[in-house]
Amino acid sequence: MKHRSKRRVVAVIPARGRSKAIPKKNLMDFCGKKLVVWTIEQALASRLVDEVYVSSDDNEILSVSAAAGAKTIRRPANISGDTSSTEEALLHAICEIEGNGGSVDTVVLLQATSPVRTAADIDGALRKFIKDGADSLFSAAILEDFCAWRLKGGRYTSETYDYRNRGRRQDREPYYLENGSIYISKAAILKNFNNRFGGKISVYCMPLWKSYEIDKPADIEICEYFMKSKVFPGLDREPAIDRGAIKLIIYDCDGVLTDNRVVVFEDGREGVFFNRSDGMAISKFKKQGIPQLILTTEKNNVVDKRAAKLGIPLIKGSQNKRSAVLAYCKKLGIAARGILYVGNDINDLEAMKLVGYPVCPADAAAEVKAVSRIILKSKGGHGVARELLKYIF
Repeated sequence: MKHRSKRRVVAVIPARGRSKAIPKKNLMDFCGKKLVVWTIEQALASRLVDEVYVSSDDNEILSVSAAAGAKTIRRPANISGDTSSTEEALLHAICEIEGNGGSVDTVVLLQATSPVRTAADIDGALRKFIKDGADSLFSAAILEDFCAWRLKGGRYTSETYDYRNRGRRQDREPYYLENGSIYISKAAILKNFNNRFGGKISVYCMPLWKSYEIDKPADIEICEYFMKSKVFPGLDREPAIDRGAIKLIIYDCDGVLTDNRVVVFEDGREGVFFNRSDGMAISKFKKQGIPQLILTTEKNNVVDKRAAKLGIPLIKGSQNKRSAVLAYCKKLGIAARGILYVGNDINDLEAMKLVGYPVCPADAAAEVKAVSRIILKSKGGHGVARELLKYIF
């Protein structure tokens, strides 16, 4: 679920329009999407980031970013040149957010040129940052047995070890390579030091292959290889859910158990389409002792009939699903992290951020997909509960 401390976490993605080595680099096609979109989607899918911003001086980048779900900040020309620092863009972003009534406690800097990462990396880095009580953090690859030399005064000298006393590889201290993928800073650190680093510095380690970034044309093929061979399989894999972790399954009705269509009869009565295969799945969950609930804003009596037929409780006419979930948790004596919630639209969003297992059908709203742990292949009303069986059993 989303992190709910007092800490306000904002992701900022700097994306200038100008690039010398690769023209319009942030808008180039990379593995089927524009490069900047990959980082936006990763940040939106993070369960610990509250808001995602793209800072750019380029109209097209701002337009593409907004369409991908990010909030946008127009960066002035005087801090968008080749000599401008990333810190300038971050401080400008903080100023803009706070100037518009927002708050920023923690800034997650994500570089669009480092797309070989996942939302899990972002969340892992934030958890490390919080656990360590850090003021700043950088993602890194561990370099073991790293023997680096430098040309100094016309002579080569060993920098990371003593060549005269080479010793065993196992006895050498590892080095941490700053990989440029994720930086986290308290907003106060950026303001006080004009630097992403300050105070207590922590490190979040990632595999070395996630250190590749796109700065020149030759980097594109390397990053595409790792994206397709290592990141894509992880994104596409169907994650199993620990049966013992699920204490309650909650279904929205319209767009989840139905296909969102309404049939209106001549006398004004309404009808909807349910899927019989969902009934079979719900029956199996009941036999396994998993409590279930239908939670809907709908007031139509047809929902009462379906819930009665399925033999599971119903809360209808709910205008605040998050509050309803919290109240039901209290009633059952369970924690929200043990809930699997299947929702599809904006009115499910806050409840889905609350629970441990947010799930959505294939045709859910983009904002809902961004917070979902699993995006099903089934569309609403086409066997959503039935598909859940394969994840839990």
